[in-house]
Amino acid sequence: MKKFVNDPKTYVADMLEGLALANPDTLTYVPEYNLIHRADSPSDDRVTIIQGSGSGHEPAHVMTVGPGMLSAACPGDVFAAPPLDYITETVKRLASPKGVLLLVNNYTGDRMAFEMAEEVAEADGVNVKTLFIDDDVSVKDSTYTVGRRGVAGNFFVMKAVGAAAENGVDLDELVRIGEKVNSVTRTMGVALTACTPPSKGEPLFELGDDEIEIGVGIHGEPGRRRAKMMSADDIVDEVLSAILPDLPFESGDRVAVMVNGLGGTPISELYLLYGIVHKKLVAAGLTVGRNYVGEYCTSLDMAGMSVTLVRLDDEIEGLLAAHAEVGARIF
Repeated sequence: MKKFVNDPKTYVADMLEGLALANPDTLTYVPEYNLIHRADSPSDDRVTIIQGSGSGHEPAHVMTVGPGMLSAACPGDVFAAPPLDYITETVKRLASPKGVLLLVNNYTGDRMAFEMAEEVAEADGVNVKTLFIDDDVSVKDSTYTVGRRGVAGNFFVMKAVGAAAENGVDLDELVRIGEKVNSVTRTMGVALTACTPPSKGEPLFELGDDEIEIGVGIHGEPGRRRAKMMSADDIVDEVLSAILPDLPFESGDRVAVMVNGLGGTPISELYLLYGIVHKKLVAAGLTVGRNYVGEYCTSLDMAGMSVTLVRLDDEIEGLLAAHAEVGARIF
């Protein structure tokens, strides 16, 4: 394993410390609970939005804390749900009079931890609700989930409810918006290589030099099938043939498109893929209203990508277009 690591046991803490040092005026770091929160949270004027899940999917979730996005994030170790006390302490410290919304990708460990935290917070008098995200079309069930997995599409739920919260929308309305965005969002990923968690020191699964995993999960979970390497055109065809009929997306729909890198794919290849996706969607009669190309929800250093489509209406497109500021930035 070659990684920029001192001690695998402090990998997440060291990453969080660096994130906080890079954003001293806008983020607050609480090391005891892996907690990163907006320096101006909680606020009496907006619902607090919290997401956790395991580390290794950056910039989601700790690097997407900021105005118009998350209020706070409390990650667990790499690919591990945060401990219950991390979540409950985060809710306790950041509870707003307008309430707390917990955003959870649909994995069994995350569900269990956040559902228990919700019960504890409610017993303490906090107005809290939990919204589960399950945008992955690859498999309808798996060893790790009950129902579909939550993957890169969670970014659109974060963005929409974050924008609405910034406008003072109440908790019930935020849940409606989040459920609506989740219901029209579909994703599927492809792995070219496995990823290597620092604590393991070797690839998480075996994948031959000439093999790809179609429909892979963001922790390397098996997808729909393993195949021999094929052209980018053919890979996009297979991904879109799974995503488009699932909602279904139809001719005349206006969509947001995300081509997301899984941590080890050059940006040039992501734009190459985006060009193919865009042209095939236009050929199918869809209009691309918004596009996103880059790393939004990675799988550590996995070479691969996912494609996400969101069916837009005026409400969703307006929320996606709203201003946001997060810790991960280019300038």
